[in-house]
Amino acid sequence: MKTVILFLATNLAVLVLLNSILQILVINQRHGLLILALFIGMGGALVSLAISKWSAKIATKAQVITQPHHSVEMRLIDMVRRQAKAAGIGMPEVAIYDAMDINAFATGMNRNNALVAVSTGLLQAMEPDELEAVLAHEMSHIANGDMVTMALIQGVINTFVIVLARIIGHLVDQVLFKNKAGSGFGYQMTSLVAEVILGLLASIMVMWFSRQREFRADAGSAQWCSKNDSRFTTIKIGSSWTTSRSVICLWNKR
Repeated sequence: MKTVILFLATNLAVLVLLNSILQILVINQRHGLLILALFIGMGGALVSLAISKWSAKIATKAQVITQPHHSVEMRLIDMVRRQAKAAGIGMPEVAIYDAMDINAFATGMNRNNALVAVSTGLLQAMEPDELEAVLAHEMSHIANGDMVTMALIQGVINTFVIVLARIIGHLVDQVLFKNKAGSGFGYQMTSLVAEVILGLLASIMVMWFSRQREFRADAGSAQWCSKNDSRFTTIKIGSSWTTSRSVICLWNKR
């Protein structure tokens, strides 16, 4: 959830920035509006995706493990390496960030250029088998390409947000400000405010998709766990999240 919120916030910021630059450059937005909206909308989403690893590291102050210094870091690297091999994806960067909440996240542009990070609270609270289940959940996100899919969905939603915001701005400028051209100061201010409000409302749809991908990751995580016990293990992670989720990992006795 932390990466989803960060992605949505970054996307909205980039979207507003690109829109403001185009308005400053006085680009005619009434002709070819859909093409312009698609350019800004997809551009905002793809830029957010491109910088997702960097922004996540900055936001959480995560430290990437380049050389393990103790057994916990070695175990963490070994688990991620084993699961990456099983999933057929490139070895992601592995990081630890200082936080008491029990949390973990994965992000990145593609399956072979990703980041998996865990909190110090999670490392202190969980046994190795539980940690492996959590990592399997995050690796499932990477293997499923969830961040890329979410970026594409966000890009399409951005496009509709921009078009609707321009229509609202045009109507307000004509009706309230009596500007027959419908592209004056009232249009610019109204479309900008409408873009922010509609962008926040549209985020609900993205959050719904994010919730669905959590369920898929729960199911997919069973594939990447060690198989040394005949039981289901359910791990709840939710003290600092809006909604708690379960990481379910199936171990089969050999």
